[in-house]
Amino acid sequence: MTERLAGIVLAAGKGTRMKSDLPKCAMPVLGVPLGGLVGRAMRQAGADPIAFVVGHRGDVMRDVLGGSYLYAEQTEQKGTGHAAMMAEQVLSDYEGPVLVSAGDLPLIDGASLKKLADAHRTGGNHATVATVVFDDPTGYGRILRDAKGQPCAIVEEKDATPEQRKLKEVCVSVYCFDAKTLFRLLPTLSAENAQGEYYLTDMLEAVYKDGGKVETVIFEDAAVMTGVNDRWQLALAAKELRLRILERHAKAGVTIVDPDTAFIGPDVVLGMDAVIHPNTVIEVATTVGKGTDVGPNTLIRDCSIGDRCEILMSHLNRARVADGVRVGPFANIRPHAELRAGAKIGNFVEIKNAVIGEKSSVSHLTYIGDAEVGAKANIGAGTITCNYDGFLKHRTKIGDGAFVGSNSTLIAPVEIGAGAIIAAGSVISHDVEAEALALGRARQEVKPEWAPHFRARKIAERQNQGSN
Repeated sequence: MTERLAGIVLAAGKGTRMKSDLPKCAMPVLGVPLGGLVGRAMRQAGADPIAFVVGHRGDVMRDVLGGSYLYAEQTEQKGTGHAAMMAEQVLSDYEGPVLVSAGDLPLIDGASLKKLADAHRTGGNHATVATVVFDDPTGYGRILRDAKGQPCAIVEEKDATPEQRKLKEVCVSVYCFDAKTLFRLLPTLSAENAQGEYYLTDMLEAVYKDGGKVETVIFEDAAVMTGVNDRWQLALAAKELRLRILERHAKAGVTIVDPDTAFIGPDVVLGMDAVIHPNTVIEVATTVGKGTDVGPNTLIRDCSIGDRCEILMSHLNRARVADGVRVGPFANIRPHAELRAGAKIGNFVEIKNAVIGEKSSVSHLTYIGDAEVGAKANIGAGTITCNYDGFLKHRTKIGDGAFVGSNSTLIAPVEIGAGAIIAAGSVISHDVEAEALALGRARQEVKPEWAPHFRARKIAERQNQGSN
């Protein structure tokens, strides 16, 4: 049985170079908070529990990350070593290996963290440090080795000698520790350095001097372990992440028409033979079925889309779409909408908290809110469900096979029976029984030869005004 694995994400920093009211690790990347990408990678590596150490605007971090993580508070910003100490608040009973990572690594992935954890377990290590060899290591802590070539310390660039700064193997703020060793030695760290902070990097030397086994794991893909400090670095990292995601989907059988304008979030699942057209954004935990066309100019967030659908120039948010549904162009599918198999939602249609039945058609210029539409119903252009009376929302029910004529107003709560017909232009405020015809409009009046008299009168009025 695989030994348990825990995780600690250091996400307490303000990130002043981001120039934002948001804490650094809450900055969005392809629909996911920056720190959430690290937590996601830890989960993929098998870590559970995972503790986030939060500080600056910790309430925001908790809100954007959700309730599936543990949270420890760093009330004073005293460095990464001090932040790791705070994690003991929630992991004091844990024994075993623990991954520790900075929260600002947008390209980190589960495979890399699993490689680090596996090396830690296999080697029987007390500390295992992820490293990268850079041609230009400016800004990173350098790995120091003893006479036998064993890693023995990390020196931050600000504290390094000119000779040490020539070293190219660097620490990238990702580690795996034995939890007991970590929490026992963290209080022994010193803040006597250029920053006056407790550095987590000093743990390597502390474990080495304590007689523990220390190793490094060198990662060839430096980008995976690269942090970001400002918005431009974040933008470049997000672009790289986006392209890696698109490449993964393309190799799995998805057509990406234009990689420069397709934005697919890291948690999105795309079925084989799906086609993603230009200027399409798909975020959060969205699933798109096999053979479905999405875009162009489409935004989908946290939706379930079935097989063989067509989503054209539309916005969908927290909706469920069954197989063979056509949406758009210019449709707005809002939260808690359910579009059943074969339904058709056309241009300038808004659906909110409503069910549209199998093979039903809502083709244009319509608002359906807080409603249930049965199978094979037809909703004409300009139909509105009046669901709000100024105080409460009310529901509309439209039965199977009902026909609602254009420009009809349905005042909820109201029920239209199966097979009923609503005449165009009607205002319906009472239930309509099955198979009935309902008309709710003023009687048409026609006055023969009225138009010429009207025009003559208006021409005379205009002439009189001109003479005055």
